[in-house]
Amino acid sequence: MTTNSSPQIWLYDTTLRDGTQCEGLSVSIEDKLRIAKRLDQLGIPFIEGGWPGANPKDVQFFWQLQEDPLKQSEIVAFCSTRRPHTVAAAEPMLQAILTAGSRWVTIFGKSWDLHVTESLKTTLEENLAMIRDTIEYFRSHGRRVIYDAEHWFDGYKHNRDYALQTLEAAIAAGAEWLVLCDTNGGTLPHEVSESVQTVICQKLMTKDGGQKTIPQIGIHTHNDCDMAVANALAAVMAGATMVQGTINGYGERCGNANLCSLIPNLQLKMGYSCIGEHQLTQLTEASRFVSEVVNLAPDEHAPFVGRSAFAHKGGVHVSAVERNPLTYEHIQPEQVGNRRRIVISEQSGLSNVLAKARTFGIELDKQTPQARQILQRLKQLESQGYQFEAAEASFALLMYEALGARQEFFEVKGFQVHCDLVEGKEASSALATVKVAVNGQNILEAAEGNGPVAALDTALRKALVNFYPQLASFELTDYKVRILDGHAGTAAKTRALVESGNGYQRWTTIGVSTNILAASYQAVVEGLEYGLLLHSQAEAALKT
Repeated sequence: MTTNSSPQIWLYDTTLRDGTQCEGLSVSIEDKLRIAKRLDQLGIPFIEGGWPGANPKDVQFFWQLQEDPLKQSEIVAFCSTRRPHTVAAAEPMLQAILTAGSRWVTIFGKSWDLHVTESLKTTLEENLAMIRDTIEYFRSHGRRVIYDAEHWFDGYKHNRDYALQTLEAAIAAGAEWLVLCDTNGGTLPHEVSESVQTVICQKLMTKDGGQKTIPQIGIHTHNDCDMAVANALAAVMAGATMVQGTINGYGERCGNANLCSLIPNLQLKMGYSCIGEHQLTQLTEASRFVSEVVNLAPDEHAPFVGRSAFAHKGGVHVSAVERNPLTYEHIQPEQVGNRRRIVISEQSGLSNVLAKARTFGIELDKQTPQARQILQRLKQLESQGYQFEAAEASFALLMYEALGARQEFFEVKGFQVHCDLVEGKEASSALATVKVAVNGQNILEAAEGNGPVAALDTALRKALVNFYPQLASFELTDYKVRILDGHAGTAAKTRALVESGNGYQRWTTIGVSTNILAASYQAVVEGLEYGLLLHSQAEAALKT
């Protein structure tokens, strides 16, 4: 728990720049604006928006933020030092940074002599001049400067004296922050601590020959050794007061330091102040929001914010955590906006069933006959290949059915699928026909799709949307198929998992059959049914 007197750690988010270098991640201008505003609500002090001038998207992004500024956060423009043997004032790329209009600018320069001679193809002295000239140029135009010492730790290992000279150049030119970057992600925590302590204790020379105390120190780590969070925490313990990272750890190669892990560790475990306590409770929601916007599946097992972060499966664990959550939870999940989950599987006992029922608002006890019926049915179905720990929505429907409380929104009478395979082409089309009954009325509908499951899903929605307009907001967000008994060849039993969503909630349903289409359709049907159930419950809650 932090207080007003807790030491401050300044968070610097680079999801919109470094994070977008993650393989498979692409964002539009609108996406970047949505993420920036969400980070602003979260209370992140510095948000790096990109490199204006490097691409048209970033130029437009900064222009739009000039029209509609953030409320709490400082938006930061990012760029490199000037090119060798030029003048900063004549560099077009630096002009674009000024046009972006941000008060703060982050400049990165080379710390490692290898990069100076091999990548920049220039001299060590010219690199120092590039750092000084670029920072002085921005300072002369009233900009405040954060200096990112790229490849700092490699440079420090191979040529300590020169690496320190690059920091001297940045300080002399007026940088307010020195950020030490583990750009290759190959440094270990004890090395980070030693280097940060050395820099903080070092008295570096200013350009007029005097001595100047080091400005504030920041840390920027990559995760190539799975040490990004640990290295950032080590730097803070050694005296760093700024931490750079990305939401969900997105970034090039193995990613950047994950702010969704760093923030609660710093604030809840180490007593630093990063964001407000009420903002900390939004962390899980923010993590999932960003993953939705960038169209990457959330990491279910992510610490603090993953769906499984506070999930309990073993019967002994469930019994204990029901009595006292401290037995198997290191923090209260609500502190980071997450929640406890009781996982249901063939390993479950009555404690799991009772606890899981409560999460759906169903109160049972061990003497309730239906409780044992649910457990027996669960174990029976899992022996046939069902896996309810991955399909909680299907388990909820199973419970409602056992209790005689399962709403019948529609009844599937049957379906047919016809596929056209074009010889020599990968693409195929499918036509699905479905027959359903709603309130005693039979509806026959057909639809095409780029595959049989897509066609079935579309046909079913077309048949039902006039009765349930809310279906228009539902979408199938993920689809997985697994062969359960491969030795049976094409007659093998198949398990299909379908994840559905309505824009703010996600749920997963399951189907199992020797017919892959039947398994898939079962999961699709239950996905729509559960979504309608959620909508019905929400409407009932509003009325009360």
